[in-house]
Amino acid sequence: MCKQIIELDSAIRFVGIPNKFGKQIVVEYRKGLTPLLTDTESELYAVESVMRMNNRKDYESKLGKPIYSFTLYEKIKRTTISLDNKDYPILMVSFDTEADHESIILNKIIPFVKNELAG
Repeated sequence: MCKQIIELDSAIRFVGIPNKFGKQIVVEYRKGLTPLLTDTESELYAVESVMRMNNRKDYESKLGKPIYSFTLYEKIKRTTISLDNKDYPILMVSFDTEADHESIILNKIIPFVKNELAG
């Protein structure tokens, strides 16, 4: 699934799916891309992302289910999308800074993921 998501838009740099403990199970980088984080840093980021999404679920009864969270860094944009799956809770995606990330997330990634998980 990560390879297909990378191909949805040329502004997508990275896609990863960690398990519920934050261990990255599937990782895909855009062809020719040099990652900004080392493997160890990327693993730690995945653990923290899973923990943050779990913390957001504490407010689910009042705010509704989290769909995605987003962070703008100086060098990239990163999002964590809830997969609503206890074993594989999130999809991590990074974008080039000029990307129209919200459109890509809402119109490409989320519909693709819903279709894949439903099938």
